[in-house]
Amino acid sequence: MKAVLFDLDGTLLTEMPLIQLFLPLVYDGLSKRLGITKEEARNRFLNEIMARKDTYDWHDWNFFFELFGVNLKYEDLLRKYPHKLHVYPDVRPTLKWLRDRGYSLAVVTSGPSYQRIKLQLTGLEKYFDAIVTREDVKAIKPEPRIFLHALEKLGVGPEEALYVGDSLSQDVYGAKHVGMTAVWINREGAEGYHMADYEIRTLHELRKIMEGLR
Repeated sequence: MKAVLFDLDGTLLTEMPLIQLFLPLVYDGLSKRLGITKEEARNRFLNEIMARKDTYDWHDWNFFFELFGVNLKYEDLLRKYPHKLHVYPDVRPTLKWLRDRGYSLAVVTSGPSYQRIKLQLTGLEKYFDAIVTREDVKAIKPEPRIFLHALEKLGVGPEEALYVGDSLSQDVYGAKHVGMTAVWINREGAEGYHMADYEIRTLHELRKIMEGLR
């Protein structure tokens, strides 16, 4: 095994504190502009998001801001509230451990280019040899070409790489479909099905897997 590739949101960090900050602002603005209650505004906004789940558009907050005429840019929110991005505590020690042992590292995310801002603001960018977003290939996971593009940038084949992500349908299925070893990080202990090659609760468990594959 020569390389380890990671999903971003839900795997390396969570943006939930930021989401909890801006969504009430969105609902308040919509209710005033449309003359509806905040509850109705909330339902309209969230129903639209759920109706587009797992589509290309679903991965971009700016798409929904523009769709509803909300005067926000996600890039601006990230830069204004960087402390609302929370890196999981097992991330930096694991990335350092992998780097020290010579593995090539990459992030593969279905999000747009502002995903790079998250990595910059959190200081995680320095750990990675490649960062691939949907806009680099006009594709989202589990489409093969987003994974293959990352592997090409690292100069490794699928059989030489391991992928870690929190989504069975996007990360695990997509990685296995192109021939990579797939690790499902199940931080919340959710019920799943036996698709992944490995299932872990924290990234610390990745060390044992890597040592077993050496």
